[in-house]
Amino acid sequence: MINKRDNMNIDVQYLAIAKSILENGTEKKDRTLTGTKSIFSAQIKHDMKEGFPLLTTKRVYWKGVVTELIWFLRGETNIKWLVENGNNIWVGDSYKNYLTNFKNDLYGSQASRLLECPTQEEFIEKIKTDDEFSNKWGELGPIYGKQWRKVGRVKKNAVAWEHGAPTHYEESYDIDQIQNAIHTLKTNPDSRRIIVNAWNVSEIGKMVLPPCHWAFELYTEELTDVERVELYKQKIGHFWLLLPLTPQHLDTQEIPKRRLSLKWHQRSCDFFLGVPFNIASYALLLEILSKEVNMVPGTLVGDLTNVHIYNNHIEQMEEQISRDPHKHKYPKLVIGNNTNWGNGIDEMLGSVLISDFQVEGYESYPPIKGELSN
Repeated sequence: MINKRDNMNIDVQYLAIAKSILENGTEKKDRTLTGTKSIFSAQIKHDMKEGFPLLTTKRVYWKGVVTELIWFLRGETNIKWLVENGNNIWVGDSYKNYLTNFKNDLYGSQASRLLECPTQEEFIEKIKTDDEFSNKWGELGPIYGKQWRKVGRVKKNAVAWEHGAPTHYEESYDIDQIQNAIHTLKTNPDSRRIIVNAWNVSEIGKMVLPPCHWAFELYTEELTDVERVELYKQKIGHFWLLLPLTPQHLDTQEIPKRRLSLKWHQRSCDFFLGVPFNIASYALLLEILSKEVNMVPGTLVGDLTNVHIYNNHIEQMEEQISRDPHKHKYPKLVIGNNTNWGNGIDEMLGSVLISDFQVEGYESYPPIKGELSN
């Protein structure tokens, strides 16, 4: 049975969930003391053939999506690289952590400490310019980047030959979940174990904020010969009329053989500010992984659990619901040609630029501002 939602664009799905939260949501308290209306579960689904899923009923901060995802993929856990690239979305958590420690410091009176405390703008400038300060206060703990790229160390027995005889010793290495996923996609694409998990129970207490989107899974399926031929036609235009269309020729032209789909799991979903960002971020990750393993982006699914609208976002959400979700078409993601693809995530990151990821033809309603609850 086909889910009717499969035929809905991403804005229609998003606004339907938002309306359900406002009409049927439960009033709940939260750690930020802002208060929310929330529902237990929702799912968003998008076929990447329909365009790149940037919401059109309000403008999404595209550069922020790109820089944060690259930051995750680099294995970073310090905000310095982010703020140097103009992205301050994690500053609130870092600054709050700094204020908490600053006010609890053991020198001076409380009044004098508050007078000495830098503003958030001053905090950002110190993160950019003072390495000692940023190393201490820009660090967020073992969040996404660390879990994705360096989740833990394992030991293995190794052998080195010295003077013609074997010497046994132990060595350890970091577990790189992203690179492991890429390797499995290339060598065993039908595996049911291609999962990247950021919910590391042993390190939750060390994080400034536990992962909201805590895991994602990957799934592949073979393309038909007809689908591969269509990809070939798109690649070379009308010249396909002059060339053979055999599977062997398609292989020599590196036409993808498989479709890659991604489902992410999210325990806590700030529906007005966070979820539009999450949709775009995982769509971009799906595009990056597809390009790295030479597959076609397929279906993107968001599996959402505590789906909530903060009380200070209700008016903004109502404004967005009033907008026409069919007015604008979805853009196309265009990736620059200078990046080194197919040789591992580090080779890609070593050559990629933020400007290499552009959304062509992105039209939307104006942005709607809302305060982030930290």
